[in-house]
Amino acid sequence: MQDILNKAAQVRLVIFDVDGVLTDGSLYLGDDGQEYKAFHSQDGHGMVMLQNSGVQIAIITGRSSQVVATRMASLGINHLYQGQRDKRPAYEELKDKLGLDDSQIAYVGDDVVDLPVMSQVGLAIAVQDAHGFTKQHAHWITASAGGRGAAREVCELIMEAQGKLQDHLQTYLQ
Repeated sequence: MQDILNKAAQVRLVIFDVDGVLTDGSLYLGDDGQEYKAFHSQDGHGMVMLQNSGVQIAIITGRSSQVVATRMASLGINHLYQGQRDKRPAYEELKDKLGLDDSQIAYVGDDVVDLPVMSQVGLAIAVQDAHGFTKQHAHWITASAGGRGAAREVCELIMEAQGKLQDHLQTYLQ
């Protein structure tokens, strides 16, 4: 675990996939073609906490959805890449734009389409219910499933590794 904490201490950007990571992977489609997704409120608050601690967040997802844009805007996430079947170009653009190297980036995924980026980053994370092959290539696996608190775990792990979690949590008692 110390190796994971050492990697997490270096992270300046966390990239999340959406379906299966920030949601449980279910896709709800209405008769009108409208897409609906459920997001866990504690995941969202963890993402806000992480950003407030100085770590940036980005989203790279294969699907495109207005509900994702709306949710990410409500969380203050400015780096949103939707419709990315191949996630590597968005990843390279983010690295260049933010002036980061691989060791400063974590990626959270759940399926094999996430592996090309997961294999490059300093901290590759799979959610508990990720595909088995994806989990084999992760540095760390969350205890919670996608859309069920996994993102919060990731945020708190990074904040803990950077010595910021306990001080941040104490602010809620004041």
